[in-house]
Amino acid sequence: MLFTSYGFIAFLAVLFLVYYLFPRKYQWCLLLAASYIFYAFAGLDSLVFILVTTLSSYAVALIMGRMRRRENEYIEAHKDSLDKEAKKAYRAKQRKRRFPVLVAGLVFNFGILAVIKYTGFAISNFNSIIGAFGKEPLTIPSLLLPMGISFYIFQSMGYLIDVYRGKAEPEKNAARFALFVSFFPQLVQGPISRFSDLAPQLFAPHKFNGKSFTFGIQRILWGYFKKLVIADRIVVLMTAMLDEPTEYTGAYVLLLIVVYSIQIFADFTGGIDITIGIAEALGIRLAENFKHPFSSTSTKEYWNRWHITMGSWFNDYVFNSLSVCGPMKKFSTFSRKRFGKALGMRVPVYISTIVTWFLTGLWHGAGWNFIVWGLLNCAVILVSREFEPLYKKFRNKFPRLVATKGYYFFSVARTFLLMGIIRSLDCYRDVGLTFKLWGSMLTTFNYGTLFGGGILDLGLNVSDFVIIAVSVVMVCFIGVVTQKRDVREVLYEKPLVNTALAVALFIAIILFGAYGINYDATQFIYNQF
Repeated sequence: MLFTSYGFIAFLAVLFLVYYLFPRKYQWCLLLAASYIFYAFAGLDSLVFILVTTLSSYAVALIMGRMRRRENEYIEAHKDSLDKEAKKAYRAKQRKRRFPVLVAGLVFNFGILAVIKYTGFAISNFNSIIGAFGKEPLTIPSLLLPMGISFYIFQSMGYLIDVYRGKAEPEKNAARFALFVSFFPQLVQGPISRFSDLAPQLFAPHKFNGKSFTFGIQRILWGYFKKLVIADRIVVLMTAMLDEPTEYTGAYVLLLIVVYSIQIFADFTGGIDITIGIAEALGIRLAENFKHPFSSTSTKEYWNRWHITMGSWFNDYVFNSLSVCGPMKKFSTFSRKRFGKALGMRVPVYISTIVTWFLTGLWHGAGWNFIVWGLLNCAVILVSREFEPLYKKFRNKFPRLVATKGYYFFSVARTFLLMGIIRSLDCYRDVGLTFKLWGSMLTTFNYGTLFGGGILDLGLNVSDFVIIAVSVVMVCFIGVVTQKRDVREVLYEKPLVNTALAVALFIAIILFGAYGINYDATQFIYNQF
């Protein structure tokens, strides 16, 4: 059941009506039922996978919670005879005992994800190796990726790690935990929530709040506008250039980089707007996943603003865990003695950053293009880190220049293009071809052909480009305004204007949405991840 399908809109309308008529004490039960109904439309086989992750995570968390409770009881019973060091040693010992339980839960669930998502990729690479020696290739099985599996497994494993670290108490009610894992708005593409943030809201009673409901509906409409009017219209342009990528070199590559950046932003943020809007209409606040990423002046800033919950997940559970683990500390000490303090201090950061970005790329997809995408982002971040002293000298030497609007827009444009170039690996998929097409931007000078009429041979007419341009300007304007204040708060104080704008937005979606003949909603790009 796609977010942009008529069936989903009907499902949502019924849920909103029943939710606030339902006894508040049992609203969470209704949400659980709605989540499983929603997920069942993806296939009954998919239900098996989400149930396995739910039950295994629930059991592992209870085991670790019981072990921690016994630990606390022991310390309480012997508090008079245990000094500070003895308590510390005992806790460290118990932590080591809990660790294999955590690892079992992580290996089991990440193992499921790895088998389903990466078996074909692994066998394909193995076939390439044995093929060089004349061996017969292995058959690549066809495995269907269950909807949202990457998101709900990451969310569940984050919960297990938090329980292990003592940052979250294990949920004793299996049905309540099932709702945390399966809450339907965020199943498709996130955001990836933390148990301590989301669970209390899911289980709390929610009285109808006109303001919250209005804000939620506005957010949903804004998401549909981005998705249907901008992203799905650009699909036609992208399809034309990607059907025969070698025919569209030079200026067309630059065009693809720019329009794909706009498309994925409108598609992904549109989906997140719908997700957050649904939750807000239900009285639940989800974490923001984007904070004006295209206004970033550096790669590091960009990744602090784009897909925030994914970045914080990898930072908290991969980068931080790896950089302070025992073996890493030992290797850092060895490096300091062998290669000097400066390099020794960099070792944990560099290795942890490389591993984190390698896994981030692999999480996005089973292909070398995604791995290279992750490592290129890593390289840019590490190089920028090394050149930071030079950047600082430049800023100190030319403070007036750095403070100008021109320099700011230059930095924003540079970051936008750099991220767009790397992101084009999503589109071309073939790493060698992508590098070749990047080079064509400097060697094939067909910009006159493109802007002399060639752009109109890509499936869109002048009116389509006007709609895209006006819509993008509108999104940019709203983005700039909302950086300073919440526009919805201002509009809520003016009911007539608020209603008129909501109706206008709805009409714009109906009139300008890219539906086409025999309309079938285009999948959200991040569904594949």
